[in-house]
Amino acid sequence: MTFNVRDLGRSPGSMRTIEEHVPAPKDFGVALVGVQEGSDMELDLRFESVHEGILVSGTAHLEVTGECGRCLEPLHFERDVDLQELFFYSDSESLPVEDDEEQYTVEDDAIDLEPVLRDAVVTSLPFQPVCREDCKGLCSECGEQLNDDPDHHHEVLDPRWSALAGLTGTAAENDAANKSESDEREES
Repeated sequence: MTFNVRDLGRSPGSMRTIEEHVPAPKDFGVALVGVQEGSDMELDLRFESVHEGILVSGTAHLEVTGECGRCLEPLHFERDVDLQELFFYSDSESLPVEDDEEQYTVEDDAIDLEPVLRDAVVTSLPFQPVCREDCKGLCSECGEQLNDDPDHHHEVLDPRWSALAGLTGTAAENDAANKSESDEREES
């Protein structure tokens, strides 16, 4: 996604707009959701020459696919992502020297928009996407879809009480044995 900006020269105030459809590069997403590689991205951008470099602003319209973070059902939605970034002239004295931020530059009268677009798209995506806000997800015991059966449940006993469960059976057996012994004594 390299764009030639030679026509803007170094004349502050000169501007050019583009509307273009480009295929999405790979790795435009997070674990559960993203833009599928090769899918159509519609770019509506403005390139404006300023003293320090080229200011790029505009929007990218894209289709996002993935799966729900709760029930793993497929997701598909459209998203508009705003972007604005200043690409500094590589020989400019105004190029900031900052170690903590990545600075983009104009190289050979061209700018590479892919890293800027990737940052804008990935940060706009939901970290835990859901198919709907009230999605119940999957049963943690058997994996059944809880949206289809909201009354679904399993009888789960706390394992800390399992040792005591054996005692209740023993106590009942002891009571029955004690009763039969007392009945035998009464008969004799």
